Amino acid sequence: MIRREEALQYHAGDRSGKIAVVPSKSCVSPREVRLAYLPGAVFAAQEIGEDPAAAWRYTARGNLVAVVTNGTAVPGLGNVGPAAAKPIQEGMAVLFKRLADIDVFDLELDATDPERIVETVRILEPTFGGINLKDLRAPEGLAVYDRLREALRIPVFHENLYSTAVVAIAALINALELADKTIADARIVICGAGTVGLGCARLVAALGVPRENLLLYDVHGLVHPDREDLNPYQRAFARAESARTLAEGMRGADAFLGASAGGVVGPELVRSMNRYPIIFAMATPDPEIGYDAARAVRHDAIVGTSLNTSANAIVDLLSFPYIFRGALDVQASTISEGMMLAAARSLAELAREEVPEEVSRAYGDAAFTFGPEYLLPKPIDPRILVRQSSAVARQAMEEGLAARPVDAVALEESLTVRLGTGRELLRQLIIKARRVSPRVVLPEGANETILRASVMLMDEGIAHPVLLGDDGRIRRTAQRLGIDLGGAAIVDPVHSPQQAAYAEAYFRLRGRRGMTMDLALDRILQPKHFGTMMLHTGDADLMICGIADHYAETMRTVIEVIGPASGVRRISSLQLVLRPKEVYFLADCAVNIEPSAEDLAEIALLSAQMVRSLGIEPRVAMLSYSNFGSVENPQVRKVREATRLARRLSSSLVIEGEVQLETALDGDIRRRYFPFSDLTQNANILIFPDLQSGNLALHLLQKLGDAVVVGPVLMGTRRPVHVIQYGAPAQDVVHLAAIGALQIADAATGIDART
Repeated sequence: MIRREEALQYHAGDRSGKIAVVPSKSCVSPREVRLAYLPGAVFAAQEIGEDPAAAWRYTARGNLVAVVTNGTAVPGLGNVGPAAAKPIQEGMAVLFKRLADIDVFDLELDATDPERIVETVRILEPTFGGINLKDLRAPEGLAVYDRLREALRIPVFHENLYSTAVVAIAALINALELADKTIADARIVICGAGTVGLGCARLVAALGVPRENLLLYDVHGLVHPDREDLNPYQRAFARAESARTLAEGMRGADAFLGASAGGVVGPELVRSMNRYPIIFAMATPDPEIGYDAARAVRHDAIVGTSLNTSANAIVDLLSFPYIFRGALDVQASTISEGMMLAAARSLAELAREEVPEEVSRAYGDAAFTFGPEYLLPKPIDPRILVRQSSAVARQAMEEGLAARPVDAVALEESLTVRLGTGRELLRQLIIKARRVSPRVVLPEGANETILRASVMLMDEGIAHPVLLGDDGRIRRTAQRLGIDLGGAAIVDPVHSPQQAAYAEAYFRLRGRRGMTMDLALDRILQPKHFGTMMLHTGDADLMICGIADHYAETMRTVIEVIGPASGVRRISSLQLVLRPKEVYFLADCAVNIEPSAEDLAEIALLSAQMVRSLGIEPRVAMLSYSNFGSVENPQVRKVREATRLARRLSSSLVIEGEVQLETALDGDIRRRYFPFSDLTQNANILIFPDLQSGNLALHLLQKLGDAVVVGPVLMGTRRPVHVIQYGAPAQDVVHLAAIGALQIADAATGIDART
């Protein structure tokens, strides 16, 4: 559950809002400034003046979409006006960028007259490559959409009208096939004659369902020619049918598409439908009937809802970013119904194919197979961008709507490299963690950051927090922060019945290292030691600690009690560096000061195992200031020997060294100067020769680079434990808990960290 205060803090943050304008070219030196502005921009302007189409080459127009609203139909809020609609608009901008690498300007217009909106957008046409309308009240919003499609020579899309409809059509195509029913014979009932329902009706008709087989209902019953309350868009689907009520219409129907309100479909309506009924309950936030409820009534039912938590989630983000991507890439003049159906068919076809291993892994190695519970690809499927966008682009070219026809193969290749793995990795981690949901002990239980992280862990279903500390202090802090601890456990080491047992176990561990029983009893009262003993004895699955202490001090406790796993020489660390289109893994930047060649080899193998568990094929670079023997001294020879040892221990691993950082990340340098290199692609795992170099490089990335850093992740520990750096935000705790859950899952399947 997303809480009001949490959401407001997220939107306010260090910098208000969710989006920013960032230059795409270097503009640092005086010469670059002159290139970017005057006189350099004049030359580009001259080219565009002679040929307006050159704007697509020399400006950002071809990848820029306007998301337009007047705030008259904001989901869940209604007519709140343009200013209040802006947070939703910025959220759309984030989705466009993350899912399809499309830039967005959000336009909130203080106007309700369709003519004023149309004219405003029309005069802004030279700025944009496409227009996305959102949250405009019907029927005015539909009039704006029709007028803009006629007036503009760039794609115009009504997100509320068609984005969910495209996904519903994809699911319908597959559901009809599974039910052995044809489009021409299917009897379809649509409940909801607003914008979403009309979009579904339009695309159902375009798909080939005869008008006499399509019944549209709203709160007043059947959309019938005799009704005087219909707008022109609803009247286009009016039917002179005797089934005036929804219950009458659903009797014998093959499919139900809901775009109305929660709870309007009861069990008796589901029972009345034809064999193998198709029920898509898409109302938000609550569907017309729940997934489990519909399946409980009819075991032969094929069901989808608007909820991500159930099978066949019919969500709009599966369509609109990718439709625009395809339209922009061929400079389409419009987005036709044919292009939307091409998008739907591409989704339907993708669901019938074998699911990539990385998607299955993200859902706890679930076996997804085309069938009643798998009609649509999962949102994290990396193939959606390529398949759907290229299908839309090809259809635009076939219909003669593309100003820039492109080679289909070249287009798919460009889409493949447009977005990297960084955008989805954290989301996949969280999905995997939900399958494990470990008990995570948090020694700094009264810390504000830890308390906020605990709520996030419970909300996301990632873990069950166990907070250590004084019960009263923890609850008072939570109350002051407005946090409901709900399912979190609170354990006070001072009053715990496990105190004596943990002290005895701790004494057995450290008795030959200067420990006395009295000292053990004293240590166990400290949450940090109590937490490690919970982990040691199996009373917890994972520990995250250190946010209020020095890293080295906390590490000392972890090494003393948990220690390295069997066969591991030294505990080490890995940092995940997420950039917009790449993911890099840096080791060891937090633990080992001067690792030996043997240590470096082990760090490389542990890192590779962790990266593989994330669904990424590892490519390791052993870093130095030398390239393949260009310098000879003990530091370089250590890295060279570490490379040799790692190769001997894992012959299948792609590992190269000793190499400079630039060589590891620049294919042109390798091809020109080092054609013998085993790195046919750039390295994604960077092993630093010592703590100083790795730590400095990491901090440079954090402070100066466009990167999100997750970690440090401890590798090679006997039990999963992570030491978080003090001052870290709550989200870092969540990410480390997700990674810890992944480590638990790997241990359960018997994966050896050294392989």
